[in-house]
Amino acid sequence: MRLPRLAALASSLILAAGAALFGAGQASAQADFGYVALGDSYSSGVGSGNYDSASGSCKRTTRAYPALWAAAHSPQTFSFAACSGARTGDVLSGQLGPLNSGTDLVSITIGGNDAGFSDVMTTCVLQSESTCVNRVNQAKAYVDSTLPGQLDQVYNAISSRAPSARVVVLGYPRFYQLNGSCIAGLTEGERSAINGASDYLNAAIAKRAADHGFAFASVAGAFTGHEICSGDAWLHSVNWTNIGESYHPTATGQSSGYLPVFSGKV
Repeated sequence: MRLPRLAALASSLILAAGAALFGAGQASAQADFGYVALGDSYSSGVGSGNYDSASGSCKRTTRAYPALWAAAHSPQTFSFAACSGARTGDVLSGQLGPLNSGTDLVSITIGGNDAGFSDVMTTCVLQSESTCVNRVNQAKAYVDSTLPGQLDQVYNAISSRAPSARVVVLGYPRFYQLNGSCIAGLTEGERSAINGASDYLNAAIAKRAADHGFAFASVAGAFTGHEICSGDAWLHSVNWTNIGESYHPTATGQSSGYLPVFSGKV
């Protein structure tokens, strides 16, 4: 089990204070703490707005949980590499550059796009309940057969490049409150199948994370009562004017859902 580097930082601050108190010389309270945020749209902040134009189609924003955490804790270095639409292969080919032996903290959401998140939701919105359920089952079969190996590649690469880092792998929320306030849209059977697929994906991700010695942070509990159809949703439903934001956390979902769960694992 890796010792969280924030604990080491706290210890260094105590020692620095003690050194100053007893005249042992000046000690720097500024520790070298590096944080790297990897992953897909749930980490880049799609759905919360205020996107950094320099990030282009990655749609990174200061309203995403990694940026919010960095703003609150002021790590000496913060590298925000998460990108909308990213799959495991994209992390391997384009996001690992900031990692090194001095990296102390890594966060990541990944796996949803590999499992076909976008196609599942498109199928369920546009086609019949039976077609939706069949597509969900295809995604679950992929999670069983292929995704674990893809996650292993990503997690191995992170460990290799940042062997001392604490790695926090975050999951995905359930999308729907069943028997909620929605009066149109998907059927309850479709909503139940999608929620079940989210739980299935999260369980697979949690298992791979644990096997690599990483912390898994479930956000399902934080979003309970704030799903679509809840009346106080922290997730966008289908948005026909900005389809890319559909089924992603709002700014509140990032700040009140993802951020406190992540902070509790650091």
